[in-house]
Amino acid sequence: MTDISRCGYVAIVGRPNVGKSTLLNHILGQKLAITSRKPQTTRHNMLGIKTEGAVQAIYVDTPGLHKNNEKALNRFMNKSAASALKDVDVVVFVVDRTRWTDEDQLVLDRVQYVQGPLIIAVNKADRMEDKAELLPHLQWLTEQLPNAEVVPVSALHGHNLDTLERLVAEHLPENEHFFPEDQITDRSSRFLAAELVREKIMRQLGAELPYQITVEIEEFKQEGRILHIHALILVERDGQKKILIGEKGERIKQIGQDARKDMEVLFDSKVMLNLWVKVKGGWSDDERALHSLGYREQ
Repeated sequence: MTDISRCGYVAIVGRPNVGKSTLLNHILGQKLAITSRKPQTTRHNMLGIKTEGAVQAIYVDTPGLHKNNEKALNRFMNKSAASALKDVDVVVFVVDRTRWTDEDQLVLDRVQYVQGPLIIAVNKADRMEDKAELLPHLQWLTEQLPNAEVVPVSALHGHNLDTLERLVAEHLPENEHFFPEDQITDRSSRFLAAELVREKIMRQLGAELPYQITVEIEEFKQEGRILHIHALILVERDGQKKILIGEKGERIKQIGQDARKDMEVLFDSKVMLNLWVKVKGGWSDDERALHSLGYREQ
């Protein structure tokens, strides 16, 4: 008996910082989406493609839906996350144990109108001392979303992800595969390189640097065995530039070293990475600047 070929899109949604990107990376078995403890690390929808035998699941990692709509960048992120719900075959709604915030409620209000299959992934379930506490919350979630299936998982430790993936596969439509089986994302290598630099900045600077920071790749060129990458980091004010460069350039050097290590693994090549920092005031609230920096509807 031949396996039926299945293929479809799976949106991973939830509030910021609930573990969506970590979940995607563990499902794919490699680091693709950037992660940090800061909310709103993910800014773009990105596809992570997993092909196993007859099943190709195309995961859409979305920015967290959040309440702040003040800036053009925030509006873009909310729009990206909401648009992913429209055209997918399965929705995975990620929540964090029994923690429930206004932003979780915001996502719940969106996903209750989803027509197709809905799976609630209760993340970090392995971290609960008292499992009995989880049951009333699961019960409550089931009452809110009666058509959803609930799966406790740990995105970080890979716990129970096989159950989640099996459920997803069962709901995917019969289809020929849309992508070659060795392709893992729709994003270009330049995009992934820029994201890795941004991740290292967010991890290094945490609370010191607000979100007005983006990365543009100006050169991405393979010469023999070495991949040359030139990245421009844009900030909004001189003070931010000083923080980013650090005492005697120590901080920017550390960011470069950390990013280069990940790039060498991702691109399977020796990497020469050059970083520059430039001030470009107001980019995060300028629709045209955002568009030119790659923040556009996919």
